[in-house]
Amino acid sequence: MLAFFVLAVLGLSWMNHGVLCSPVKSAHVHGNSTSEVSILPNGTLVSPHWVIYSDRGVSGLSGPPPVSQIEGFNVFALAFLLVAGAFDQAAEWTQLTSAQRATIKAQYAAAGIKLIVSVFGSTDAPTTNGADPIATADTMAAWVIQYGLDGVDVDYEDFDAINAGDGKAEAWLASFTRRLRVKLPREDYLLTHAPVAPWFSPGKFGGGAYLTVDSTVGSLIDWYNVQFYNQGANEYTTCAGLLTNSSSTWPESALFQIADSGIPLHKLVIGKPALTSDASNGFMNTSTLANCLNTAKKSGWNAGAMVWEFPDANSSWITSVRRLSFPV
Repeated sequence: MLAFFVLAVLGLSWMNHGVLCSPVKSAHVHGNSTSEVSILPNGTLVSPHWVIYSDRGVSGLSGPPPVSQIEGFNVFALAFLLVAGAFDQAAEWTQLTSAQRATIKAQYAAAGIKLIVSVFGSTDAPTTNGADPIATADTMAAWVIQYGLDGVDVDYEDFDAINAGDGKAEAWLASFTRRLRVKLPREDYLLTHAPVAPWFSPGKFGGGAYLTVDSTVGSLIDWYNVQFYNQGANEYTTCAGLLTNSSSTWPESALFQIADSGIPLHKLVIGKPALTSDASNGFMNTSTLANCLNTAKKSGWNAGAMVWEFPDANSSWITSVRRLSFPV
């Protein structure tokens, strides 16, 4: 995704998000409808997942938006929690009083919306920078528990580490994910990942990228918020390119091709930017995306969609996107 990342401490803002080519970094986005929310006894959401991210500050709003502004989503991700601590909307969440947080969480729970935090994003390179995966997982899990959230989305965008092809990025992610799941057990917390789509291309990365991650720790991950954007001007911009036939640049990385590589289809959430300004490329208007989701559903897919980011995406956006396949 493309992130509008505001460094709260320094007061700086800049845009940068996941582009591969050598992949250029991406920052990120995510949601699900109250009318269709299905939650198992252990609290785990059942497909489809409608995920929306929030990184950018919104004038007049402190903390997550009112439920009415995101009706139709069922996961709201605060971005970002970094190795260095909480920034942007994750930091804003900590600045609310415990009573305010409790009220918002109760309202979201009543509407069937999980509130999670997204970690890393385009500005953090934990493997390259030598962060310890176990200690990092311990710290981030403790933060989630302290601030009463429903889980973690791992928006790992350490492109240099993946591109090195030596397996260290994949090993780091596996260790980090295992430790997070120990600290945040499935019966109580969501654990999702948000890889860029090309990281599922077979044979393109020496360490296997997310094909390796899934084979080692995929059973611990609830689903993937796949970033089908920022990977080239003509990548994933048609229903065919998105669903069944990716380009030769990133072969076998369209939705159903990823499933053919062994990734469970029900875990592949389709990620897109809300506006052209929210990503370098890969944008689809809501009408086209709605048609793509409907086509995918007819072929057995039901995982859902994610978007970068609120407030460019809101209830109106997701209602339009879902109208042909999973109407709100």
